[in-house]
Amino acid sequence: MIKKIAWDAFKNTGDINTFMEFKQIQNIENNIKEIQDIQKITNMSVEKIEDNNDEIGTNNSNID
Repeated sequence: MIKKIAWDAFKNTGDINTFMEFKQIQNIENNIKEIQDIQKITNMSVEKIEDNNDEIGTNNSNID
């Protein structure tokens, strides 16, 4: 919503500072999305490692 307000203000006024604020908001949103994607990948990797460890633990208990 802030992005829309900033963009509308720039269109109406032509103020470059408003446009620069709009661009900063876009960059922040993109950075947040990248961080969320990295967190998803990290969480998937941790879950996969935990699953593999569970399987290894099960196999080891059968050997004894």
